[in-house]
Amino acid sequence: MSPERNPARHDRDSVARAALALLDEVGLADLSMRRIAARLDVQPSALYWHFANKQELLAELADRITARIPAGASDVLVTARSIRDALFAYRDGAELVLSTYALRLGSSHAQIALETSLGAGSSERATALLHFILGHAALAQLRMHAESHGAAASADEIDPTAGLDAVFDLGVAAIAGVSASQPRDRA
Repeated sequence: MSPERNPARHDRDSVARAALALLDEVGLADLSMRRIAARLDVQPSALYWHFANKQELLAELADRITARIPAGASDVLVTARSIRDALFAYRDGAELVLSTYALRLGSSHAQIALETSLGAGSSERATALLHFILGHAALAQLRMHAESHGAAASADEIDPTAGLDAVFDLGVAAIAGVSASQPRDRA
């Protein structure tokens, strides 16, 4: 006789989904294993059945965030924009992916997508471009967060996010060696 499945029991996927939902609600600074466990109505130690530590969980979240980046696109500007959009899809998404990338945790889906778009022998340019995208997205998300809390600089000060899309496209074009107004199509 086998015991019935406990409906309150969670798996790796449900823990990661709860963590992503909490990331959107509270941000990376307040995302804790204790808070995730409370959301799932389990003890924090129960999470460690699925993730060895918080860094492993954050790597899984970064992989889920970057999984929406289409693979195999030949247009580097389209690929760069899709990476940025994936980072913007979650509160503090850029900071989370940046932190896991810095620690070499998780997959390298974004890097591979950029290398594919740039073509053979482009590993260093893809790395430089990924650094630009992560930094640009983190700056934009920090600014948006500050504005939402009324902590942004006054109107007479320089806004580092002014013309966000144009600056982004210009940076991608400069690093990739394509025109910002007419992205390269390798077809």
